[in-house]
Amino acid sequence: MRKFATNYYTLSSMTSAERVQLDAFARVDGAMLALLWISSFACYIAGLTNNVLGLAAIILAVASPFFVARRLRSFRDYALEGVISFGRGWAYVILVFFYGGLLFALAQFAYFAYLDHGYMASVVTQMTQTAEFTELMKLYGMQNTFQQVLVEFQQLRPIDLALQGLSTNIVVGIMLGLPIAALMRSKKKIH
Repeated sequence: MRKFATNYYTLSSMTSAERVQLDAFARVDGAMLALLWISSFACYIAGLTNNVLGLAAIILAVASPFFVARRLRSFRDYALEGVISFGRGWAYVILVFFYGGLLFALAQFAYFAYLDHGYMASVVTQMTQTAEFTELMKLYGMQNTFQQVLVEFQQLRPIDLALQGLSTNIVVGIMLGLPIAALMRSKKKIH
């Protein structure tokens, strides 16, 4: 408990310049994370009909926490001379996911509002009408439930999808920030 209190104190005792620095690095790295997520999303959309691109989408999505950890290490070593507390590292990761999530939500909104025109819902509907999928849903007793979920998905507005993605990315950032910050914290100066 004492270590958490010390790390919290370190985070709360940041100067105004340190907060500006943390925020500036997090914004830039959040923009890079958003580009990674947009690439993953584009591969996912194309992967609905192409398995190779679907696999690329998964790989890019799974790479996200490793990318953020690498950027945190870069921030720690470049801007903070190798020293970062758990609290400051966690705040950095949360901000990176927040800024990345905002930009990604804007991209998702633009896609669903102006480019999709029901494409994703129609491809998912076609996939669910195959004999194999129907048998699987019957086997698990989820045929009616899945149909209801599909109807509700088709009724979502682009802003709903974007906000759902944003909130998911922020929650994921908070959760993934814990192990990332714990692994990247350091008390050793490198200069």
